[in-house]
Amino acid sequence: MSEPKGQYVTEFSEPGSEVVPWAEVEAVLRDAEMFWLSTVRRDGRPHVVPLPAMWLDGRLHFCTGAHEQKARNLEANPRCALTTGTNSYRSGLDVIVEGTAARIGDEATLTRLARMWADKLDWPFEVVDGQFSDPGNNDHRAPVYAVTPAKVLAFGKAPYRQIRYTF
Repeated sequence: MSEPKGQYVTEFSEPGSEVVPWAEVEAVLRDAEMFWLSTVRRDGRPHVVPLPAMWLDGRLHFCTGAHEQKARNLEANPRCALTTGTNSYRSGLDVIVEGTAARIGDEATLTRLARMWADKLDWPFEVVDGQFSDPGNNDHRAPVYAVTPAKVLAFGKAPYRQIRYTF
């Protein structure tokens, strides 16, 4: 993935503030443990849940049971947003990734992701038939999704600024 171009949004930024470098935004995505996934139910109602996600090769990855609401939502409409950052008003960097989720089954990528889940969260997964599985319980499988960003928004604080990154 090539580095996206950051567009400074003057309307929502303090005078004198600057564009947050993409490397800082990527560091937030790489280091965050929890995200909020926003999807849309078939009847149009929003659905938002917290979950861990991993930034790898320019995409955010998460897993969920195929029977769960978020998986059913993504079957009908793969467009979604993942949000992370801080709950502070005066400090930090909040990041929103808008894009399209697609199931992945590539064994090499899944193995890398499983290693990331274990290293970062101490949450072990095995890769079984193109999905994550709890060790020793192959009956519980979780499809893995990759969200390819269409747009990323970064909201910096102190100074307040908004930057839109497009791909």
